[in-house]
Amino acid sequence: MGDMSQNWQNDRLGEELQFVVPQHWAGGRLDHFITNEISEYSRSFLRRLLDQGLITVNGHSVKAGYKLRTGESVHIIIPPTKGLSVEPEDILLDVVYEDADIIVVNKPAGMVVHPAFGNPGGTLVNALKAHTSDLSDIGGAHRPGIIHRLDKDTSGVMVTAKNNYAHMAIAQQIKERQAERWYLALVFGNIVRNEGTVDAPIARHPVNRKKMAVCEGGRNARTHYYVRERFGDYTLVECRLETGRTHQIRVHLSYIRHPLVGDLVYGPKRNKLNLKRQALHAYRLGLYHPRQQKFVEFEAPLPQDINNALKMLEKR
Repeated sequence: MGDMSQNWQNDRLGEELQFVVPQHWAGGRLDHFITNEISEYSRSFLRRLLDQGLITVNGHSVKAGYKLRTGESVHIIIPPTKGLSVEPEDILLDVVYEDADIIVVNKPAGMVVHPAFGNPGGTLVNALKAHTSDLSDIGGAHRPGIIHRLDKDTSGVMVTAKNNYAHMAIAQQIKERQAERWYLALVFGNIVRNEGTVDAPIARHPVNRKKMAVCEGGRNARTHYYVRERFGDYTLVECRLETGRTHQIRVHLSYIRHPLVGDLVYGPKRNKLNLKRQALHAYRLGLYHPRQQKFVEFEAPLPQDINNALKMLEKR
């Protein structure tokens, strides 16, 4: 899902990032390192920060080609966002549940959760702002109401907050692993074991900045999986997240050599099931309601494209 961040700052105030150079980056170029570590900003944007002296190594301004050494501190100042206005947009929302505190939605595949560089509109946030004026502001001006995220091409159930009280309460549950997040995934190959756990740390890929990877020294990550149905060369699995790292399910299933069907980043470039995106759907979310203090569950049915793929496999 992946995808909970506890340290978002208000966009109007900018952001400061700090990295310690790991051993495998010793001798690498500074510009390659920063574009690898920060995937949400373009290379040209980060290069401008370098030229403006907003990226330093051990407190000193250096050139883009500076060769890094293990243990050095890279400090990056992201200036305040300017000119990116988040406007309400009349986009159809599939609302699963709503009350005075939360809005639970079924996000379609292809929708970005919040505006960012390169995706200024057409997002879930734009749709939420047209739906209601009551959204939490903890996430900053460009992420109102957003507590956790799903990848652009992952569909399914998400909870958003209408006030800061609800936002804080649910974010704490996710941090303490009290919230339950369940996914359905269609993967390549026959998973022999009926259930299992992938316990492998995840970090930014050492070469491709747009990918994550299982890496020694990465952040701990645990995914539990349960086989729902086998189709010979394919398996439908149910996954439960214990942690919420970026691309976690996609990375972990690829790591055990069962990548998601349709995942062009972590799996084969082609599939015979006509899937145009990764076959991953967040179908169930369970949490304690922030005000009612009772455990509630919300579900989103499988979307048409994954259903069609399953029907093709059943016919075979």
